[in-house]
Amino acid sequence: MDLVSSIPTVTPLRLGRIARVFRIFRVLRGVRATKLIASFILERRAESAFLAVFLVSVLMTVSAAIGIMHFETTPDANIKGSSDALWWAVVTITTVGYGDRYPVTPEGRMLGSLLMIVGVGLFGTLSGFVASWFLAPVHHRQENDLDRLRSEIEGLRRAIESRATAS
Repeated sequence: MDLVSSIPTVTPLRLGRIARVFRIFRVLRGVRATKLIASFILERRAESAFLAVFLVSVLMTVSAAIGIMHFETTPDANIKGSSDALWWAVVTITTVGYGDRYPVTPEGRMLGSLLMIVGVGLFGTLSGFVASWFLAPVHHRQENDLDRLRSEIEGLRRAIESRATAS
């Protein structure tokens, strides 16, 4: 469209430049949608963080299971099948570590270390989410108390003003 509208000798084709204006409107609409999404995420930080960490942990568990299958190909490896790899990944990310399945290669151990760090972050975020869930009702109760006090002060102000005008 830009190429056709840039031909200087054909005037009707130059009207194609109007398409640029519509393209700018589309970009602005995308920016506005991004702003709405960002404000929604910032308003619900605890839920957003929990969902993001949950998604990362699921993706990390599956990726680690696939990665450990790739790295643990030596004859002395005790992670032989996909069920062993998935079991190892779940046990490692939950920081339980039974010790029945473990990596023997340096690459597998690095992957295990990364998975343990993700697991600690997951449970740290989970505990923070639970704490914010318990603290949220106190915050709402304080807001309700403030609203009640504001309305009471407004009523007293009106009463004082009506007595002052009656005098």
